[in-house]
Amino acid sequence: MAEPAELAAPQGWTPVEQRMWRAFRAGRTCDLRPRGADREEPLTGPPWPAWRTVRAQAVAELLLDPPPPVPGRVAALKLAGMRISGRLTLAGGTVTPYLQLDDCRFDEQVLMPECRAGSMRMVRCLIPRLEAARLQVSGDLHLPQCLVTGGIRLTDAQIGTDLLMNQLTVRRDRHSRAVSADGLFVGQDVDAELMDVIGEFSLRSARIGGRLSLRGTVLRNPYGRYALNAARVGVEHTLYLTAGWNALDGAPGDTRPPVGATVRDFECEGGLRLDDARIGNAVIVSRAHFRLAEDQQVSLRRLQTPELRFTPGEPPLGPVSLAGARVGKLVDARDSWPAAGLLDLTGFGYDELASRDDFPLRARIRWLHAATPEYSPGPYERLAAALRSGGEDAEAREVLLAKQRRRRESLPPAGRVWGWLQDVTVGYGYRPGRAAVWMALVWALGTVYFAARGTPPPADSGGYRPHWNPALYALDLLLPVIDLGQDNAWREAGISQWVASGMTLLGWMLATTAAAGASRLLRRGT
Repeated sequence: MAEPAELAAPQGWTPVEQRMWRAFRAGRTCDLRPRGADREEPLTGPPWPAWRTVRAQAVAELLLDPPPPVPGRVAALKLAGMRISGRLTLAGGTVTPYLQLDDCRFDEQVLMPECRAGSMRMVRCLIPRLEAARLQVSGDLHLPQCLVTGGIRLTDAQIGTDLLMNQLTVRRDRHSRAVSADGLFVGQDVDAELMDVIGEFSLRSARIGGRLSLRGTVLRNPYGRYALNAARVGVEHTLYLTAGWNALDGAPGDTRPPVGATVRDFECEGGLRLDDARIGNAVIVSRAHFRLAEDQQVSLRRLQTPELRFTPGEPPLGPVSLAGARVGKLVDARDSWPAAGLLDLTGFGYDELASRDDFPLRARIRWLHAATPEYSPGPYERLAAALRSGGEDAEAREVLLAKQRRRRESLPPAGRVWGWLQDVTVGYGYRPGRAAVWMALVWALGTVYFAARGTPPPADSGGYRPHWNPALYALDLLLPVIDLGQDNAWREAGISQWVASGMTLLGWMLATTAAAGASRLLRRGT
């Protein structure tokens, strides 16, 4: 029986378009892909014949003004292996049917600015350009394994659930932007793994409700300053800049790749900008390669996140800035950071430092020295506080001692001499045991000296005169406050008077230093 005229395909539609019409009403896939040995690669190869071609206008009519479905079916546009000629224009329209395009080719760009849709999936499609500013998708937007030769624009777009761009290959537009997604909102995850991007990937002020995963992605921008520009981005969960593998080979995530899986490192050839970013769970940088030109850097200025794991596996080939960044836990390694003079730690704060055997404290102190060409106490004090919060008090004192030694380099000659004396004698008060050793040495020398000089005359010839004891006399001179009955009972003159006065001064200095160090230990123990 012939279909009613109002349910038949519009007149003038080609046979393949009529076939698409019938498949749409039945919710079936209109699949024109060759089978078996003739199956071709949709992104390359010679042009497709006319019998596989539908007009973009016909596709737009089905999406914007769809016919009713076959009773008992849900209408959906599912195309596979089709060539779409002309420019597909959905700007400002409302797409109610489900859209699934597999292995399709577009002759011209796809225009979807200010379009509203449910879920849209385009897999392994060749697209000259995707223009989708202010697009509103209540469900998912999937673009995996597609080739977009003229850039993607998702500025201020709103994706209700997930944005999937795994294994997407995208090239720059005339403004050297490959992906323009400033102001993008995604309700859940953005999976952009194993992508190949030439041009700038811009996510400024984007808001992502789940994770942002760039595992295994290669970003190259030889035409501008930034390969990844994600200033002010907000990610509720985790940002991954790590190695990745095909999800078909195993479950992605923090787990190890399955045996036999092909793993690809994250690469960034060009600047990476995460200034003022807010990451809710962690920023993970592992097995990552940063190759930077003279005016480019890895910029994490004012980044805020509970955890920063910066273990790229090799030092970035260019500057890294953590100025003003604030993280809860810092995890890094000795080879995480660039060479001296290329790391900016101005105002960088962290509460906890993950201890790693391959990054000993002395190497960490050299790291601070290299990161502060001019003396600044802040980095040393923050490192000491992080070590102390982890119960490493001895290491914290070592860092504060290194701070004083670094400060000494900035003092005038007299200050440097005085600082050197404090360092040698008492370790600037951070090594109170050294003060006790010096007191014992001065006491021994004083005892020998006064024993060799013999009994001095008494202070009061007619009063009480204790038995002369050189050891007690030297100890009485050294110990402040405590009176052993020797100091005031004898009258020294000449050189002995100067020796006695010098021992008294040394005693006050060494004893107060030892007491201050002991009180710090007691306060921390309490």
